[in-house]
Amino acid sequence: MTTDQTLVPPRSTLSLPVVFGAGAAIGVLGGMIGLGGAEFRLPLLIGMFGFAALSAVILNKAMSLVVVVTALPARLAAVSFGDLGAHWGIAVNLLAGSLLGAWAGASWAVRMRSATLYKVLAVLMVGMAAALVVSHTATVGSLDLPGPVQVVAGVVAGFGIGVVAAIMGVAGGELLIPTIVLLFGADIKLAGSLSLLVSLPTMLVAFARYSRDGSFAVIGVNLRFAASMAGGSIVGALLGGLLLGVIPDIVLIPGLALILLVSAVKVVRHK
Repeated sequence: MTTDQTLVPPRSTLSLPVVFGAGAAIGVLGGMIGLGGAEFRLPLLIGMFGFAALSAVILNKAMSLVVVVTALPARLAAVSFGDLGAHWGIAVNLLAGSLLGAWAGASWAVRMRSATLYKVLAVLMVGMAAALVVSHTATVGSLDLPGPVQVVAGVVAGFGIGVVAAIMGVAGGELLIPTIVLLFGADIKLAGSLSLLVSLPTMLVAFARYSRDGSFAVIGVNLRFAASMAGGSIVGALLGGLLLGVIPDIVLIPGLALILLVSAVKVVRHK
């Protein structure tokens, strides 16, 4: 772990109900667009709760893993095992890149100085905002690539997504779903389930890399905090799912993108 990272935030005295409520708010934001909300949780961990960059990333990754595991049964119920089995090659293709990307991304994150990591996170938040707007406002169709080119593109895309997911501590669904639709022509429901099958092992690889140099200590020190926020995120995501479509995308998506952009500015200015 880099020497300028701290394990405990200066505002760790905040009550667990406040932490749970913050997690629930993030879950609602993510649930309303069919995602876990980890991209919104990360700036909250840094700005509101005062975690250093790498500590925030690792805690965010831990909570993202909990949310993904919780969401997996519902996703598998929505899409039959037969449909998933018929498209197992898509998951394998992306995993061939994302597992390597997750290891590389986590390796880079633990070696970065804190100031550099803040800047990298800010840039990635801007990228997430752009991906959010494009994926929810533009019609994504298949590129219809030749077989060998499609495989190579899948590995390259998977690697990039694995790097981003590891550095930000997110599951990567906001990038995986449009990638699966674009490269492989899968429908959006199938893409959502396949993204979870790719996200889970990808996150586990990132965890394995983070655990090598003591970075995991932040989870043990802040276990009650992480459990409370993860619980809130799950409850919020369920509520957000019920609110799906209540707020028109033309209002919701730009608003969420603006949140990410403002968060990016705050993160890059963080001291």
